[in-house]
Amino acid sequence: MRQGKAVSAASSRDDTRVPRKRKGSDVDGGKKAKRGKALKDPNKPKRPPSAFFVFLGEFRKEFQQQNPDNKKVAAVSTACGDKWRSMSESEKAPYVEMAAKRKEEYQKQIVAYNEKQSEGYSGETSDKSKSEVDYEDGQEEDQE
Repeated sequence: MRQGKAVSAASSRDDTRVPRKRKGSDVDGGKKAKRGKALKDPNKPKRPPSAFFVFLGEFRKEFQQQNPDNKKVAAVSTACGDKWRSMSESEKAPYVEMAAKRKEEYQKQIVAYNEKQSEGYSGETSDKSKSEVDYEDGQEEDQE
């Protein structure tokens, strides 16, 4: 009999409880506006690959030729990592050189990109497009 009373008592308590708001809920359906990641500039140069990734690009081609039926990325990555670890410094040297060249090119590109960005922002202080600015100037002249 005690079990029956406990169940009935618990159910009557649940009915009298006031529903509480969950943490972070809001008036608009309980969802807060999320802050998204800052948008990336598509014109910004991509970072250069490291020596390992230069090696990976070549190794992937060779591995696919030797194992055409293998479609697993994990298998390629594992085989590449094992081969890279077993290579000596002299065997890695060509890939290190290629990576260094790509890094130098990237440094030049990023300097040019940053100069272009600083020039673009120093001249324009408004978020408005050129057409909006011209349109507003035309309206102001008409009003005078």
